[in-house]
Amino acid sequence: MKTLISATLLAIAAFPATATDDMAHLDTVPVINDCKLQTETVCPKADLQGADLSHMDLRSADFRGVNLQGANLSHTNLRGANLDGANLDGATGYRLQLYRASIRGAKARNATLPGLQGEYLFAQGADFSGSDLSGANFAFSRFSGATLIETKAPFSSFEIAWLPKANLQGADLTGSDLQEAKFGHANLAGARLSGARIHFATFEGTFMEGCTDCPHDW
Repeated sequence: MKTLISATLLAIAAFPATATDDMAHLDTVPVINDCKLQTETVCPKADLQGADLSHMDLRSADFRGVNLQGANLSHTNLRGANLDGANLDGATGYRLQLYRASIRGAKARNATLPGLQGEYLFAQGADFSGSDLSGANFAFSRFSGATLIETKAPFSSFEIAWLPKANLQGADLTGSDLQEAKFGHANLAGARLSGARIHFATFEGTFMEGCTDCPHDW
C-alpha cells in the first residue's frame, strides 16, 4: 500500500512540471528578422516580406517603412499601428484591422484586402492601385491625394471620408456608402458608382469623364 501511495504522489508532483513544459511555447513571442511580433512593437523598416502574420495582435506597432510585400495579414490586428511609408504590395489580409491606424504614403498595390476595417484611417498619399478592398469600412478616414486607380471597392463604406485630389480612375465603387464623402478635385474618370449612396457628398471640381452613375449634374 505504501508503495502505491508513494507512486501516486510522485505522479501528481510531476504533472505540473509536464503541463508547464507543454504550454511553454504559448508565451514565446515570434521574432522575424529581429522584429518581435507583439503589441506596441517597434520595428521601423523591418523586413517582413512574405511573412505570415495572420491572426496576430500587433496593436500600436511601429511599422514605419516596414516591408510587408506579399505578407499574410488575414485577421491581423493592427489597430492604431503606424505603417507610414510601408510596402504592402501584393499582401493578403482578409478583414485586416486598421482602425485609427496610419498608412500615409504607404504602397498597397495589387493587394487582396476585402473586409478591411479601417475607420478613422490616415491614408494620405497612399497607393491602393489594383487592390481588392471589397466591403471595406473607411468611414471618417482620410485619403487626401491617395491613389486608387482600378481599385475594387464595391459595397465599401467611405462615409464622411476625405478624398480631395484622390485619383480613383477606373475604381469600382458599386453599391458603396459615399454619404457626406468629400471628393473635391478628385479624379473619378471611368469609375463605377452604380447603386452607391451619395447623399450630401461633395464633388467640387471632380473630373468625371466616362464615370458610370457619377452625379454629372452635381
